[in-house]
Amino acid sequence: VVLPEKDEKVIGLRKGDAIALPFGVVTWWYNKEDTELIILFLGDTSNGHNVGSFTYFYLTGTNGIFTGFSSEFVSRAWDVDEATVKALVGSQSGEGIVKVDGSIKLPEPKKEDRDQLVYNCEEAPLDVDIKNGVRVVVLNTKNLPLVAEIGLGADLVKLDGGAMCSPGFSCDSALQVTYIVSGSGRVQVVGVDGKRVLETTVKAGQLFIVPRFFVVSKICDPDGMSWFSIITTPE
Repeated sequence: VVLPEKDEKVIGLRKGDAIALPFGVVTWWYNKEDTELIILFLGDTSNGHNVGSFTYFYLTGTNGIFTGFSSEFVSRAWDVDEATVKALVGSQSGEGIVKVDGSIKLPEPKKEDRDQLVYNCEEAPLDVDIKNGVRVVVLNTKNLPLVAEIGLGADLVKLDGGAMCSPGFSCDSALQVTYIVSGSGRVQVVGVDGKRVLETTVKAGQLFIVPRFFVVSKICDPDGMSWFSIITTPE
């Protein structure tokens, strides 16, 4: 991650991490392990170049920013010769997710670079802990101050088998985007006019939205259920 006017931070990510990335940062993501890495990206796209879609500015690759400039302009900007420009700009033929040559060594993570950027919801102290019921970790400005700049908060909720999350809503009119991490269960969403707008069974990998002022409730199946919700308020 390269934050404005700061050095590059190389962050080692592990299961349960939530990472806050402000608008306009430069990032690269690399999975050096043999196991599959699954990352859920959530953010506000209302001001995107194409509304409703994330806007990515690729530096290299088939549609990268620097492929559009002549080698003369890029060589002067980077202060390198044109042969080096062609190698840097042209060596990545794909876009988005690409395979890295085994001979390339990327920088190793630094433990201190996690500070102020990452919060592990699996290892964090519980904000709510009800025996045979539910465990909740809340992500807000207290444990990850950067979310204040982003304007989003989050929580990780784990329900034990057969437990219920009682009907509730965000008191500051925030909306919620909920991703089911594991398990399965039933969910109902009711609007302000008392009409049920959603009643369905959800399972791992599915996502649903609770609009502003709408009330949501969940009952999990015998194997339990956990979910991660992004909420449009840092508090």
